[in-house]
Amino acid sequence: MAEQFSAWAVFWAFLRLGLTAFGGPVAHLAYFREEFVIRRRWLDERSYADVVALCQFLPGPASSQVGMALGMLRAGYRGALAAWLGFTLPSAALLILLAIGLNTWGEALASGALQGLKAAAVAVVAQAVWGMARQWCPDALRVIFMGLTASVVLLAPSAWVQIGCLLLAGLAGMWWLPTTQAENGPSVPSPVSTRAATAWLGLFATGLLGLPWLASSLSIPALQMADAFYRAGALVFGGGHVVLPLLQAELVPTGWVDEKVFLAGYGAAQAVPGPLFTFAAFLGASSLQGPTGWWGGGLALVAIFLPSFLLVAGALPFWVALRNHALARSALAGVNAAVVGLLLAAFFQPVWSSAITGLRELMVALMAWGALMYWRLPPWLVVLGCAAIGWAALSR
Repeated sequence: MAEQFSAWAVFWAFLRLGLTAFGGPVAHLAYFREEFVIRRRWLDERSYADVVALCQFLPGPASSQVGMALGMLRAGYRGALAAWLGFTLPSAALLILLAIGLNTWGEALASGALQGLKAAAVAVVAQAVWGMARQWCPDALRVIFMGLTASVVLLAPSAWVQIGCLLLAGLAGMWWLPTTQAENGPSVPSPVSTRAATAWLGLFATGLLGLPWLASSLSIPALQMADAFYRAGALVFGGGHVVLPLLQAELVPTGWVDEKVFLAGYGAAQAVPGPLFTFAAFLGASSLQGPTGWWGGGLALVAIFLPSFLLVAGALPFWVALRNHALARSALAGVNAAVVGLLLAAFFQPVWSSAITGLRELMVALMAWGALMYWRLPPWLVVLGCAAIGWAALSR
């Protein structure tokens, strides 16, 4: 009963953040620290830093994984589920409703509003590329990793090519990048045994390897959708913005989602609180070939976040040894540089090529970029402003 009560307490605490936490992953981590370290005192500063370090090391949405880990430390597996539900459901519900509205009344919506959302996506991705390049490409070698990755992905746009680039960058990082000093100190006590963690990691690998085979063998649309979103959630490093190229390569060329709707939804995802990975709910609800509406949105949402739960549960007991392994840290540095290359490629195709069709669209995108970079306006406000400007000035 105590665990059940604690899980409900975790849910309500994270629901409050799911309704109010604007600003992206870095802001979310600040919200979590203020709420759970400073105000509620669920854990101390050192333990929180250790959880953040673990989730930055894993593929997937770092802020959502930190939330799952905090819930797990507080109330076990139920706590992890409660944290995810509370933090994720508000934005997912809003984006599914938007997708249903576009499917139902899209013809009545002025084209300029959608064009404004796409221009906002240009500004948001440009800001992400700039910030991540400064953080993860601090030397010439990692700039080369970034440039090579972007070039290869633009020449051969495929989800598997992107995954191959990440693997090669990790191997190159192990060989050429200098090792960074490991962090020593006490570890976070894990509520997961090493035996259970091994089982969770086995399930993660089974989904990653087994779902593509099942999807190609059975040709069931729901299974194909689950496979695409599971792989995106399992193989993306760098947070919400970086999932854009993987999802675009999986869904747009194959006709699952219209390109204009894809970019409009990505822009709208900047205007809601909570994790950016809930963009998957919008895409699932907008599907043209598989499950759609609430069923499609829910399936995509669960599929893209499931790897995060499996990885967090599987990695907690092994984190101390892994974080102190020099080669692992060098490999991660190479992968991070390649991640910037993936996002740079996505910036040119499809974000820029689809959104910037004339001088007016370029002006809106530049104003949005300036508002984000120099005026420091919150992304949700910039997105709403772009939609309003598009409605007034870009409608045809």
